[in-house]
Parts: sequence; C-alpha cells; structure tokens
Amino acid sequence: MPRNEAEIADAVAGAMERGTAFEIISRGGKRNFGRPVAAGTILDVGALSGILKYEPEELVVSARAATPLAEIEAALAERRQMLGFAPADWSALFGGYAGGATLAGTVATNACGARRVKAGAVRDHVIGCRFVNGSGEAIKAGGNVIKNVTGFDIPKLMCGAFGTLGVLTELTFRVVPKPARSATLALRNCAAEPGLRALRQAAGLPVEPTGLSYLPARALIRVEGGTEALIEKLAILRRIFAAFDVATVEDDTALFREIGEGGVFVGRATDIWRLCVASSAAYAALQASKAQFWYADWAGGLLWLGLPADEETARRLRGVAAQLGGHATLMRGSAEARARLAVFEPEARARSTLTAAVKAAFDPRRLFNPGRMVEEL
Repeated sequence: MPRNEAEIADAVAGAMERGTAFEIISRGGKRNFGRPVAAGTILDVGALSGILKYEPEELVVSARAATPLAEIEAALAERRQMLGFAPADWSALFGGYAGGATLAGTVATNACGARRVKAGAVRDHVIGCRFVNGSGEAIKAGGNVIKNVTGFDIPKLMCGAFGTLGVLTELTFRVVPKPARSATLALRNCAAEPGLRALRQAAGLPVEPTGLSYLPARALIRVEGGTEALIEKLAILRRIFAAFDVATVEDDTALFREIGEGGVFVGRATDIWRLCVASSAAYAALQASKAQFWYADWAGGLLWLGLPADEETARRLRGVAAQLGGHATLMRGSAEARARLAVFEPEARARSTLTAAVKAAFDPRRLFNPGRMVEEL
C-alpha cells in the first residue's frame, strides 16, 4: 500500500528483481470487469488521493489518481463546472457501493455516461497524467493546460488500458461549465424500432442533444441551455415528434446518471454484455442478439444486453459485431466465464501486434495486471 509515487516506483523495482506481477487497485470497484488478473500480489494505490490543483478560469483540474469521483464532482459543482463526459460510476454494478469510483478507475476503464453522444469519451477530456512504468520510472505526460498536449498522446493511451501499461499517480482533466438548465422529451409507449429511429433523427436536429437513450417503451431526448434556448429546443422536438405520446421530464439528472451507470441491472441476477455498433444498425443488432432485457444509449450506438456469459452467446455477439462493424464486451460475468471467454473483442493480427508492441514498450516484464485484457499480455 504505497503512500506516494516514489513508493510505487520502489515497489515496481522490487517486483522487477523478484519477477513478480501486480494486480493494481485503488478502491477495487471494477476488479470484476475484465479477465481475472494473473498476479498474486495486490498494489493498492488508494492512498494517492486528493485534489492537487483546480483552476476554474482555465477550466483545468488535477488530482491524485485514487481521488473519488464524488470529491471531484463536488468541488467542480461549487463553481458551476463539471467533467463533460459524465463519468460513470459502475461500482454498484459489480456489487460495490455507489460512490466508490475513482479517477484512475474511470480512466482505466474509459467509463463515460450518456453525455458521450455529444461530449465524447474520457480520452477526449484527459489532458495529462503522471504514472510509473514497468521499469520503475516516474513519467509525466501531457500538460496542465490544453495547448501543451502535443506529440504522441500518452494520457489518451491510458484510457481503456485497464491498468496494463502503468500505475497512474496523477491525472489532469479539462472541465466544462454546467448547463444552466436541462430537460428531457420522453416519447412514451413507443416500440424499439421507431424509438431508436427517433433517437437517430433527434441526433441530426439543431438542438444539440446531450442524451439519447431508449428504455423499455420510452425514447429519451435530453437538451440543455438557458431558459429561452431550452424552450425553443423543446418546441422543435415536439413539432418533429408530434405523432408520439410525448411528455417532458424536468429533473433528469438522476435518470441519465442511472442510464450511464447501468443502474437498471443493479440487483438483477444476469450477466451483462455491451454491444457497440453504428446507431443505424442498432435495431438489427438488437434482433440478432436475441436479448429480452436490454436498453440503449448513445442514440442506439451502445446496447446494454442481459445475456448469459457462455460460448453460444459469445459466438452470436461476435458474429453480430463482425457483420455490423462493431464490438462486443462481456461487462459482467463470473470469474470462470471471464477466464474462459474473450471478454473484449478479439483483435485482428495487425492490431494485436501493435498492442503487444505498446505493452512491451511500457511494461516489458508484464508486471501490471497481466492477462486483464488479453491472456498473453
């Protein structure tokens, strides 16, 4: 349990000498996302917590890697700012407690919520980091201001790497102003095909939607802005979707947070797959998946599917992904299933060669989370 970056570097140096590997955790809320780690030692970096620098005028915040998301969001909220990608706290989804997510875990898993449809993913908002590589070296990448991000973008490379490239110690994000108001137009009592089609249509309208989700029999379109702008945007949506049974949801913050965090699956005893396809292919992918319990986000570009973690389902979803140009991820399943199946979309040979080369450059001795994403790495 190192207390700072220097102690992490010492721990890595010791692991190099012994030839041992680490499973890296901060609060451990996502330990069951990904393949089981082939390491007998835990490197707990939970002590590296706290905001280091917050410059509201520059729209930049820096914090230690294990800082709770809730702490960051509370500090930003005091200045009417936020992390634009709507970080998703998946802790409860894996049996933990809501509020357990940290900055490092969010970056490692690229955990973003419903706002991705407008604001992009985590990697579009992280602009700097410090980390310890597999040679025990402390490295600073990126900068404290957006204009300093040049050359090969290591902070973005860390997003979605599941801790396999280095031990994050500090992270710097750009932040955005909070919208003055938001409201959601709900298209009620609509079936999946017309509902998903309506979300795609809404995405192309001049209303800049920041949430496009489909729950059973409801398509949800969130818009934001000042009072007058919001009235105008809602009027456009009501006119375009006049044929639907529409209602307005004013207090939509909790609703879209639940959507981004997989809240409808919390407490439900089912394995979970996430299938990403072009939004235009969402209904076809849904039909081919044979899922009975599901919902959609990102205008249909992301499908949350309650399906078993078995070989038949894996083959079916991989086939759908190959046919429609997407990718399927086993998000929640037993340790045995996650060890047996490919949790992440198998890579083509050229890409897997590149992945192996990147891993070798950052962690040549395979000290960090070995096997978390790919068995051989």
